[in-house]
Amino acid sequence: MSDAKLAREMLPVNGTGSLTTGWWGMLCLIATEGILFAYLIFSYAYLGIQAPGSWPPGGAPPLRLALPNTILLLASSVVLEIGSRRYRAGRDKSTAPVLVLTAFMGALFVWVQTREWGNKGFGLTDSSYSSIYFTLTGFHLAHVVAGVVALLVLAFWGWQRRLVRGGLHLTLGRLYWHFVDAVWIIVFITIYLVPQQP
Repeated sequence: MSDAKLAREMLPVNGTGSLTTGWWGMLCLIATEGILFAYLIFSYAYLGIQAPGSWPPGGAPPLRLALPNTILLLASSVVLEIGSRRYRAGRDKSTAPVLVLTAFMGALFVWVQTREWGNKGFGLTDSSYSSIYFTLTGFHLAHVVAGVVALLVLAFWGWQRRLVRGGLHLTLGRLYWHFVDAVWIIVFITIYLVPQQP
């Protein structure tokens, strides 16, 4: 018997369930990205404390687009979770339509966010507030775009019948999307809700 075959039979090459390298890879990705957002939010708070005038300059940002956009992103998580549970329970033959709907809701979030950026009366380099605002929301937007792409890839695999019911790929996609939504809640509270307080 060759050494390679013996090693495959004796050593765990890839675990199962929560012991797979994919699972741990996603947890490490979420941990590092969570730390990145924690640093950005700390930077926002630090710049606010050090600001000589009011923070944010010009008063609290309006909620006209941000609040409905937040509801949209949270609703996309609910749609994804309900659809995934129905698929795992065997009530739906494919999870692809739910993945496409969730990706569409994410893409709509991106579009509304870019519209909000266009309505701002300041640019990226105008002040410390504008820099941290665009950096924080921009990093989140990049994560939403990555999540939309991942959902579309999963939907394509679903149409090809490559997704296994209860398999790891769908679980990791869901986990990442819920992480992106959870981060937005923190960003939304930090940038939009806290400045609304007197």
